[in-house]
Amino acid sequence: MSQHAAHAPQPSVGWIAAHRTNAVTGPALGLEPDIDSDVGLYEEGQGPEEADSDLPQGRFLDRERSWLAFNERVLELAEDPETPLLERANFLAIFAGNLDEFFMVRVAGLKRRIATGVATRSASGLQPREVLDLIWTRSRELMARHAACYQQDVAPALADEGLHLIRWKELTEKEQARLFSLFRQQVYPVLTPLAVDPAHPFPYISGLSLNLAVVVRNPVSGHHHFARVKVPPLLPRFLEASPHRYVPLEDVIAAHLEELFPGMEVLAHHMFRVTRNEDLEVEEDDAENLLQALEKELMRRRFGPPVRLEVEESIDPYVLDLLVRELKVGDAEVYPLPGPLDLTGLSGIATALDRPELKYPKFVAGTHRDLAEVESASAPDIFAALRERDVLLHHPYDSFSTSVQAFLEQAASDPDVLAIKQTLYRTSGDSPIVDALIDAAESGKQVLVLVEIKARFDEQANIKWARKLEESGCHVVYGLVGLKTHCKLSLVVRQEGDTLRRYAHVGTGNYNPKTARLYEDLGLLTADPQVGADLSDLFNRLSGYSRRETYRRLLVAPRSLRDGLISRIQKEITHREEGRPAGIRIKVNSIVDETVCDALYHASMVGVPVDVWVRGICALRPGVAGLSENIRVRSVLGRFLEHSRIYSFENGGESEVWLGSADMMHRNLDRRIEALVRVADPAHRASLNKLLETGMSDTTASWHLGPDGDWTRHAYAVEGENEGQCLPNVQEMLIDGRRRRRGPAT
Repeated sequence: MSQHAAHAPQPSVGWIAAHRTNAVTGPALGLEPDIDSDVGLYEEGQGPEEADSDLPQGRFLDRERSWLAFNERVLELAEDPETPLLERANFLAIFAGNLDEFFMVRVAGLKRRIATGVATRSASGLQPREVLDLIWTRSRELMARHAACYQQDVAPALADEGLHLIRWKELTEKEQARLFSLFRQQVYPVLTPLAVDPAHPFPYISGLSLNLAVVVRNPVSGHHHFARVKVPPLLPRFLEASPHRYVPLEDVIAAHLEELFPGMEVLAHHMFRVTRNEDLEVEEDDAENLLQALEKELMRRRFGPPVRLEVEESIDPYVLDLLVRELKVGDAEVYPLPGPLDLTGLSGIATALDRPELKYPKFVAGTHRDLAEVESASAPDIFAALRERDVLLHHPYDSFSTSVQAFLEQAASDPDVLAIKQTLYRTSGDSPIVDALIDAAESGKQVLVLVEIKARFDEQANIKWARKLEESGCHVVYGLVGLKTHCKLSLVVRQEGDTLRRYAHVGTGNYNPKTARLYEDLGLLTADPQVGADLSDLFNRLSGYSRRETYRRLLVAPRSLRDGLISRIQKEITHREEGRPAGIRIKVNSIVDETVCDALYHASMVGVPVDVWVRGICALRPGVAGLSENIRVRSVLGRFLEHSRIYSFENGGESEVWLGSADMMHRNLDRRIEALVRVADPAHRASLNKLLETGMSDTTASWHLGPDGDWTRHAYAVEGENEGQCLPNVQEMLIDGRRRRRGPAT
């Protein structure tokens, strides 16, 4: 379990956003899924000792425990009294949403594999049942901490600021009367009580829905009856009883149950919530039409088996027994908690309230300095800027709308542009990127859009975009059978005199203007002919039958990316052994792949310094004598979600740096189309190395991973004249740097 610094309160660090799409609220706050249906176990017949027999067993940390430790770091931000108060509420919502996804995908996938007998021992050496027991134990501990943080800390602190999250009994009579009127007008008409008796079977309980289990008595017969009332997901999670006084919607429904059961005596009611398996299984080889197959599977996903049952801790044992029996869940999958259940709704309050003193100071991204003159020109010409130099973008510090979005919008409107090729993994609901592509197609340009319709929890939205793009005349393809297309690529082909010039964007993040304001990502805009040729070849592979596997400035999964990185790790070993400068720096969301980890262990064993900056899961075990004493692992969480991927090699003094979409996970390296681009500009390489150095520094705030798998928060200086003072947060340092460089944000 991660540990707090004992000698001082924890400082503010930040905000994490995610991509769990909710049909009602849109993208919810939380973790952009590093969660995958592959349960992180070895392929059948392979164990950890067979990955590299020269290295000791037990060298890998457990993936599931590492993910739970990540979510614990999120929880620590909510527990931190130095984090702005409404941001703490937001972190509570993020933690809850993260855990929902973890159960829907990871736990569900592990249970399915255990049930079918295909689960094998994990890379950490744990048996599948041991992993599941670990998950149940740790998640129960974390959920109890989460509830206590809300009940005992955040809610009282909000009340001190005049923001009251209260229960029905705490309302005044006037407030109750007002909510009764609201109930009759807006809530009652959409409620559907469902009885359970011989004529009415136990109803289907949809995943993540809030429900009331109601016990009523017939005063004539004296018989007791059970009914279920679903809390409508289309209504606000918290209702405002009076200014700055909020009550959960389920409390309002519970207070008026007699309206739903006239003539019956309401004896008791209890809240419960079910999490279901929402993993998708589409056999692409057997699907004539992937779009139709996925739509059918999305319908089936709604009826996945339960994997978790959350109940109010005051629930009647008889009602709990009925729920457990009807839902077919085990005792270990039942989580009794103090109400209210489902704190993901806190994000709505935190976002809507206009209390800037309780939030992070506002930051608005400015235009990148290499594009600033272009932006102010009477006829903006990003293409002219890219003919002068490559542009390295760092979002959200550099504006997405005046860089990547402007690049595509200009391409759509420029009469000299002949073709645009684009990947779309996730985008926003009202995407200007999609609008630009449609405009380009309607103006006669050749537009190819590779829409990844299997992007988890965005499947329905991406199907919608695919059809809309097709209707406008775009060529829409869905990538290669068996592989998700996760790379972030744009290619623009432009007629310039007698020649064609290609302009490209290679990024680490999605083409989503909304998340680009919340996610930390990198992107390279370039007119380099080699990158343009590489992207042309890669798009031809994605849309046609090309079998090209080698590129000029790209490493592409699943064929060349893992081998390309490992060969560079091995070169660092050679440099070290022959006395040349050697070192490896990696920044990723997750690092799990055993082959890559083993290569890094070998580098450490010969003395190559290895720095890993990871946001989420880390299977590397740093600081083990004789194995990994030269490996350091850090994690930075803040107001922005650290999402970029960078791979830097000292290379004997001639630094080589790559950026792109790929994490070091099996799914990225083996089951996705991923792309890394080599950064050519020496100034850009120096900038990225400086960023990596800052994130790994002991003089900036971060979490440090120990050899036992525990994370320790490193938030205060421990020696020197600044002992006890807050260490600066990397994200705040970057914000301050942009402000000083540009002056007022634009």
